[in-house]
Amino acid sequence: MDRLAAGGLRYSNFHVTALCSPTRASLLTGRNHHSVGMNCLANFDNGYPNGRGEIAPRAATIAEMLSLHGYSTYCVGKWHVAPTLDLSAVGPYDQWPLGRGFDRFYGFLNAETDQWAPELWYDNHRLEARQNPNYHLSADLIDRSLDFLTDHLSADPGKRFLLYLAFGACHAPHQAPRDAIDHYGGRFDEGWDAIREEVLRNQVRMGLVPPNTQLAPRNPGVRAWIDLSASERQLFARMQEVFAGFLHFTDLQLGRLITFLETHERLDNTLILLLSDNGASAEGGASGSLNEYRSFGGIPENIEDNLAVIDALGGPSTHPHYPTGWAQAGNTPLKYYKKHTFGGGIRAPLVFHWPAEIRDAGSIRGQFHFVADIVPTLLEVVGVDAPTIYRGVPQLPIHGTSMAYSISQTDSIGRKHIQYFEMLGNRGLWEDGWKAVTNHIPGSDFDSDVWELYHLDADFSECVNRAGENPERLRRLVELWWAEAGRYEVLPLDDRFQARVDARPLTDERRRFVLLPGAWALSAEASPDIYNRSFSIFATVDRPSEETEGVLLAQGGRSGIALFVKSNRLVVDYNLAGNHQVLTSSCAVPTGVCRLGLVMRKTGERRALGILMIDGSSAGEGEFETLANRFGTNTLQCGLNSPIAVSDAYSAPFPFTGFIEKVEVELGDDKDAGPGDGGFAAALTLQ
Repeated sequence: MDRLAAGGLRYSNFHVTALCSPTRASLLTGRNHHSVGMNCLANFDNGYPNGRGEIAPRAATIAEMLSLHGYSTYCVGKWHVAPTLDLSAVGPYDQWPLGRGFDRFYGFLNAETDQWAPELWYDNHRLEARQNPNYHLSADLIDRSLDFLTDHLSADPGKRFLLYLAFGACHAPHQAPRDAIDHYGGRFDEGWDAIREEVLRNQVRMGLVPPNTQLAPRNPGVRAWIDLSASERQLFARMQEVFAGFLHFTDLQLGRLITFLETHERLDNTLILLLSDNGASAEGGASGSLNEYRSFGGIPENIEDNLAVIDALGGPSTHPHYPTGWAQAGNTPLKYYKKHTFGGGIRAPLVFHWPAEIRDAGSIRGQFHFVADIVPTLLEVVGVDAPTIYRGVPQLPIHGTSMAYSISQTDSIGRKHIQYFEMLGNRGLWEDGWKAVTNHIPGSDFDSDVWELYHLDADFSECVNRAGENPERLRRLVELWWAEAGRYEVLPLDDRFQARVDARPLTDERRRFVLLPGAWALSAEASPDIYNRSFSIFATVDRPSEETEGVLLAQGGRSGIALFVKSNRLVVDYNLAGNHQVLTSSCAVPTGVCRLGLVMRKTGERRALGILMIDGSSAGEGEFETLANRFGTNTLQCGLNSPIAVSDAYSAPFPFTGFIEKVEVELGDDKDAGPGDGGFAAALTLQ
């Protein structure tokens, strides 16, 4: 990355949206994210045109545009702009990469995946899990990129290409080879306060921020490093070493791609853009997490327990995320994080590398630009126009402003003059160096939001609120925000996040699912929602011998649930983000044809009584704490559990070695009910 920056241009005033899916929607289309239907994550559909969780057909992607002009188009890595309800083996595929203009795809479709054992798709079909102990996703993505480009240069070296490479790094889980992590051993022992000061000094020295830039105060909830206990400092420093090692290892892989282009004399004439999709994430909470799913599920961390496995952090047995203190350090010198419309959520690095056209390599450009400006820049430099009609659908105009002028004009005045921001009710508007911005409290009246005013040309880190001394300017910018919101379909505002996570999905219309052995790759959203409700699982199987064992049904990996036969017993492991709640049958599982099951009866909010069933009789019961929702769980699988084992009792994929006729899942109607409201007795008696 340093080599690309030194040989190209760095943009110090570049901005994105405050979340990944919306940024990617704008990056791929050149339009504002609300206008194309991605006001939040692709995981959610709020029913309004601005929040369908997919890119509308009226916004062709850059791949679709360039395909019209003879380009080969390749997508490698993270997608996350297709409705997650559609991420199953039967699609629909129209919003997958191959349905949106890419010729080839290799990567993952959801927000994140395990770096050691990812859930991967090749074009429109899933891949079996890797068995290589030295596997890591960052290296694999580069391997596949090189495969695609090798085929391309061999088959038609004169044909132009687009490669959209989207690493899983450095999104959680933070995972990397041990030597990459140890490379940073002790580097962060002085803590996030000292590191922020060091980084700001470096930014000033490099010319990325003005000399008078202030360091924003610590965000709410971030403690001073000096106030942490010795155990906390040790654990938190290692979590940042893991993050740094993750970035370091990914950088080495990116270097392999650069070397390939250079070896084949393609580097000088290839335009490479390097950017991030949002600010650093606070999703690890104040203490970070050994298993990021704990944050999603509201499960508290235990510092001492996490410290006991500190040497395993970043390895295949963990799913970690660093604390908020390191997230703010990653956003130095800014305040707040991903999801916020302050600088910490929306400022991002951008590097242009194009030796054939850049005459002042290593220079910095300070013009304000936004992620939607990338597509019009690419269209201008390759000399094509965006289609006005694509596949019979009239197209939205391109919203972005081309940055091509800045490539050769060092000190030119920026050509972009206004840009709105909105994410989960947090709002902002930049106009010619001034910015109005507000943090919104979810569930509160939008009219009660307190707007702040900053002169970014003189206050890079938004430390001096000018609202009191310049109320008329603030009032005008807020009015402009509403005008832009109307223009780009931002309304209605939707500040719900957890409510969207907890919303009853379309699959809830089905109360009964019949799964066949080998069924795999049903995303969490496309699977039966068994969380925080009553449900039953019953498998009709044939066990030839007492040695017959394996998974009957599983959903998840680092978190989730698995029903399996092991050592001639029926077992359920409810993995609460690393806390394994295991119930084993009191009697042996019979050989021959039998019916094995689990009934979960909701007894309270996130509480249930689990009953193992063998041929219609109870074989043991126990109390369980349950997950609040399925957000963050992996796919549902019948007859196996891959690529990550839910339970420590077996290794993935642990296929059932007998015969499974079918597995039936039935959902109770008490998802939104309190304990004792009934609605599930019928499901229990029917089985």
